[in-house]
This record gives sequence, C-alpha cells and structure tokens, in this order.
Amino acid sequence: MSFGAGEREDARERGLRGPGDPVWRRTPHAVAGTVVGLVLLTVGLLAGRPDVALVGVPVLLGVAWTGRPGALTEAAPDRATHHALTAADRPAAPGELAAVLTLEPSPGVEVVHLRVAAPGHRTAEVLLAPGPRMLELGLATVRTGPQPTFVADVRGVGAGGAVAEDAERTAAPERLVLPAAMPLGRVPLPARLRGLTGPHVSRRLGDGGELRDVHLFTPGDRLRRIDWRTTARRSPALEELYVRRTYATAEATTVLVVDSRDDVGPDLRTWRGNGPLRIDEPTSLDLARHAAASVASAVVTAGDRVGLDDLGRRRRPLPPAAGRRHLRRVLHGLATCSPLGAPARRLRPPRLPADAIVYLFTTALDDESLRMVRTWHDQGHRVVVIDTLPAIHPVHEVHLRLAWRVTRMERDDRLRQMAAEGVPVIAWAGDSRAQAGAHLEALVRASERHRGPAPAGLASGATR
Repeated sequence: MSFGAGEREDARERGLRGPGDPVWRRTPHAVAGTVVGLVLLTVGLLAGRPDVALVGVPVLLGVAWTGRPGALTEAAPDRATHHALTAADRPAAPGELAAVLTLEPSPGVEVVHLRVAAPGHRTAEVLLAPGPRMLELGLATVRTGPQPTFVADVRGVGAGGAVAEDAERTAAPERLVLPAAMPLGRVPLPARLRGLTGPHVSRRLGDGGELRDVHLFTPGDRLRRIDWRTTARRSPALEELYVRRTYATAEATTVLVVDSRDDVGPDLRTWRGNGPLRIDEPTSLDLARHAAASVASAVVTAGDRVGLDDLGRRRRPLPPAAGRRHLRRVLHGLATCSPLGAPARRLRPPRLPADAIVYLFTTALDDESLRMVRTWHDQGHRVVVIDTLPAIHPVHEVHLRLAWRVTRMERDDRLRQMAAEGVPVIAWAGDSRAQAGAHLEALVRASERHRGPAPAGLASGATR
C-alpha cells in the first residue's frame, strides 16, 4: 500500500505521525541529560546557589533543543533510514559468503548505528557518517549446503544523540554453498567398461589405438585397416589380405551415493540436536560433499560419466552423464543433500547401471550401509566406501564417553567386515583427507596389476 503527500500532510495537521515518517525516540543519553539538568536546577534552588542552578539550565536547554522529535520528523518528512541486504555481484571465493548492505539515511540523521551479526561470528557494531553508501560484508565458513548469512540492525541517531530512530532489522537470504573439489588424480574404474567410445581401452574389438592382433580380412572389416606390409610378406600374390585389429575404446560409469540420513559433528553433545554446530568445524555431511565433489571432478576430468543418488531423500537420482555442465549439476545436487527426519531403512538399495562403480559416502553408524555394500558387491559392482565421520573431540561426561565407546566398537566392526569382504574403506576426516588421493591411486595401480580391488594393508589401515 502506498501513501501520497496529501495523506502525510493531513496526518501532521492532526498532530499524528504520517505514513512513512520516521519514528524518533529519546535515547538514554537524553534522559540522563534531563535528569542531570533537573537535579542541578533543584539543588541550586533549594540550596540558594544560583550558580549551580545556572549550570543546569544550559543542560536542559541543550536536551530540549536537540531532542525535538517533531522538528526532526519535519526535516525528513518523506522517509526513514532505508537499508537493504543483497547478494554480492563479485564471485565469492570457496568458503566465503559475501553480501552488500545499502544504506540511505534520512536527512535528519547525523550518525548511523550499524550492528551486523552472523551465525558463529562475533557481532560487529560501527558508527557511520550520514550519506548514501554501499558496504561489502563477508564471512568465512567451512560448512556447505544451505547456510544462513547476515542479519543487520540499522538505526539513525539525531543531533547530539538525544533522539534516535527505531532500529530496523533486515536479513540476507539463505545462501547455498557449493562444495569445493580437491585434486585427486586417477580414481578406481569399474571392472568392465561400457559404451561405444571413451577415454579408456576396453577388452573388445573395435575402433581404437591399441593393437590387438593381425588377422585375415573378413567381411565387415574396413579397407583402411589393411596392413599392406604383412599382406605383402605373407601373401605376395595378394590372394589373402590381412588387417590390423584394435581394442575398442569405452567410458566408465561412476555413481556417487551420499548417505545424508544423519549429519553429525565432532562434538558428541550436538548429536542429540540440542546445541548448534560450529561453522569452523565440518560435519559428516560437509565431508561427504567435499569427497563426492572431488571424486566427481576427477571422473569428469577423465572424460567419464558420473551420477548422484541420495539415501536421505526419496527423489529421482541424477543419471550418469559427462561434461562440465553436468558437473555443476552434481555439485548443486550435493549441496542440497540434507537429512530429512529420522534415519529410515530403505527396502532396497538404489539401482545402479550395469558395470558401474559405486562410491558410498557414509558414517557407518548403523547397519544400513553394510547391507547396501554387500548387496552391490554381490551384484558384481565394484564398491569404494568413503568414511566421512569427523574426528570426535574428547568428552568428559561419563555417559557420553560410554555411549561413544559402544558406538565406535560397533562401527569399527562394520568397517572391518567391509574390508574383509574386499571393499576398500578410505577415511576422509582430519589428516586422512590428505592421504585419500594416494589411497585411491593405490587402488588404481592394484587393479592394473590384477591383484584384487585393494591391497590388504590399505583396507585395514583405513578404518579408525
């Protein structure tokens, strides 16, 4: 609803505040000045000290002159101090949230009092000179996914600090922080490759660059494949032709499965959902997003296809595809992965494409992850488990320490069972994150040497 200038004039003639006029109130400084002036004036009159009474008169006159809400309202009849929080135009660096605060103080304001708060950060308070301006705000965070940002309280202060506008609060919209990828190099591939073309050499005949053998010409062979040197050596009369046969190229299919049914931090006291999670400590879901983004980036860089599925939400999975544009869709899907209600048990694991390798990012806090890994492994899929449980802080409460001891023993049993069944387990928390790339490279070399999915020492050493 909008108001015209006539409505504001009518309201002022009746002694009321017009629509859109700023609301000025006396500050504690004005109240304190009034009290001091009255005390001096009263003491001077009662004690017969005109000099003391005269000291209080300027104080009262100064407060009365500077604290005239009506006069200040007439100085700014059209609007109060206006401010707005918007997203920053410049691209934010990984782990940085940026916003722009626009300030337009009213003409009656001499000082602008600004208070900016953000979750997990100390509140900042500043005093600004009047005048339109744009302030850039920024904060650092290691958290990903939907994150709250800034809350700003703005108040205009009048002459002498005797009166001030009512503080107005504005909040920046929630931002979706995409996970950043870590360079990994080579990552494990499926045991069998599919597709008619791709960056890898398959075990079937077709167009490719790796020589398989030299064979007699048969119907269907291309003429450009004829090896004239071999033909001249073996059949000088050209009664038979020989062709060079090569291995076909193919692509690998990778499916990322994120176990977002729970999101726990390194502080056990927050697992009950009572305390807030710190923004400088990544949770299990933050580690899962980072690990999945790193694997997806490595797969797309190699020219292969990657898909995404979420165990915490019943929604259509992101089908495998290749390309940088698809990688951005995967990163956006990872950022939107979040727990929904209590962890539920799925009737069946997510369906995977044939001959696909699956990366499961889980905390292994229940038997659901072990059941899915066994199902995929029995179906012939190659499975790599990424342990995303953060390093737990020491606890002093006896009941929490006992509960964590039991939970950790059960979790270690699950990870050992996975490793015993030939499923490698790689930790992604703390110092283990820097060694994750080397562990994945070791899995690639092991598969190239046909020594099974993982070295025995790697699978057992990755568990905690």
